[in-house]
Amino acid sequence: MRSRHDNTPAAPPCTIALDVMGGDHGPQVVVPAALRFHADNPHVTLILVGQPEQIAPHLGAVTHERLRVHPATQTVAMDESPAKALRNKKDSSMRVAIDLVKDGVADACVSAGNTGALMATARFVLKMLPNVDRPAIITAVPSIYGHTHMLDLGANVDCTAEHLFQFAVMGSELVAAVDGIASPRVALLNIGQEDIKGNDQVKQAHELLAHSGLNYIGYVEGDGIFLSDLDLVVSDGFVGNVALKCSEGVAKFVRHSLTAQFKRTWWTRLAGLAALPILKSFRRTMDPRRYNGASLLGLRGIVIKSHGGADVLAFENAIYIAEKEIRANIPQRISEQVGRHLGSAQHREIA
Repeated sequence: MRSRHDNTPAAPPCTIALDVMGGDHGPQVVVPAALRFHADNPHVTLILVGQPEQIAPHLGAVTHERLRVHPATQTVAMDESPAKALRNKKDSSMRVAIDLVKDGVADACVSAGNTGALMATARFVLKMLPNVDRPAIITAVPSIYGHTHMLDLGANVDCTAEHLFQFAVMGSELVAAVDGIASPRVALLNIGQEDIKGNDQVKQAHELLAHSGLNYIGYVEGDGIFLSDLDLVVSDGFVGNVALKCSEGVAKFVRHSLTAQFKRTWWTRLAGLAALPILKSFRRTMDPRRYNGASLLGLRGIVIKSHGGADVLAFENAIYIAEKEIRANIPQRISEQVGRHLGSAQHREIA
């Protein structure tokens, strides 16, 4: 979905701060990913935030003005309480990387660290955009039409109809910017496509979206995330996270089952060899590394969450997402569109 050669020669310079100590693998993944990205993107400066003594062995003899280390003395554990991290880890690599965005030193932050701590810290440091009540997590998933974006994926377990409406506006603007779609097709995740289906929040959000300026096409069921011609699927964080994790589990189950079946006998092994090109293509399509990198929308800055267990290729993809959002100026675009849509909705209520 995202190519490392997606940049044009005229791309403006920008700076991205990387939380080197975050995630399951820390420097041994983040630093090699940074080096790969750095080699292909001469317009981007990368700041490696973390403990210099742990970064140095992976960085080797590489020195460049566009690749520098910024020290941080603390780390945030993957199972650490967000409140504890926010209160006691003010010099963590995560906090320092986000501070660099707040101070204007960096244009974006990428972290594979603790999701709750990252969300809490980013919200505390960067603050919310005007007219946005809550941040939301969005990412892309594969579909038969290419890919579909989903939000919220876990930042907000309980949402009102107004929150879902704001998520739809934010997600639609991001899709329009990064995918170049003038009017993204937006759907609301529900247990059925009929108007009578769903809880009160979903029904109320349906009414708000139906009378908005978005290209809202109605409800979609869970299978429609992958089978319908959509650009954005909106839900609360509880439902969205469950849907995402289920899809990841199904993809792993299918890969496991196919491998086991092809290894069953000598005949199936031969069949597997014949089908190898197709299997490789299928594996690439379903490869979660190609979709790694979730955006924290609604903040006054760009923060990208990488999967905690990401490898080098996956983390590199998350850096590309950050670079793409910087070029699209996502926070400003979202702020403008949320204000416009809310103003239109209030005008309709008065009328």
